[in-house]
Amino acid sequence: MMKTAATVAALSAGLAGAQPVSVIGGQTNVALDFDTLSAAASLDLSGVSSDVIAPGNIPDSVAFSINSRSAPSLPTTFSYDPSDFLGSFSGTIEHTGSVFFNNDTVEVGNFTIGFDANRAVGANSGFFVESTTGIAAILFDIGAPSTLNPGSSELEIGADLLVSAEFGSFLFDNGLSATNLAGADVGDALVQATVPAPGAGAVLAAAGLFASRRRR
Repeated sequence: MMKTAATVAALSAGLAGAQPVSVIGGQTNVALDFDTLSAAASLDLSGVSSDVIAPGNIPDSVAFSINSRSAPSLPTTFSYDPSDFLGSFSGTIEHTGSVFFNNDTVEVGNFTIGFDANRAVGANSGFFVESTTGIAAILFDIGAPSTLNPGSSELEIGADLLVSAEFGSFLFDNGLSATNLAGADVGDALVQATVPAPGAGAVLAAAGLFASRRRR
């Protein structure tokens, strides 16, 4: 019996160390410079959807819930190795909630945070924020993180939000800005994501197998 328990413990520890962790929830806090957006891009905040969290966890912010991995629409798929975040992360972080401008005539929302190595130019980290409802486009590039804590129980990333080339062109082409604002710093974001303990599923499965054998 002791030998079986030791084997299960060793198996669980090995599996825990071998598997990346997966984002399962949390929230992303966004503090936009609405004065700049109003003056430079003719975007005046008129409201947020009822599922937006206000206030968020940074000054003058709102927050958007991170979708679960089993969400029927836009499930989060982001995972990483806490010991090698930059060399291991993959997938996207998905959110629910919308922001409205100009008497609710302009909507952005249900945001995706993804990564594209081709976008890692200048101050851009390669991560981006894409609106999937209303204006369906990449709105912001995320700057080099000022905060990066890829832990085994939570993930925290803080960085500037920079107007993307796509959004800059949209604003200029539609007469909302006098110049192309691509690259302009218009706010901050702080991702506070939760993840299960590494290998938690494997530990539970192994424990269940051990209990089954004991009953026999």
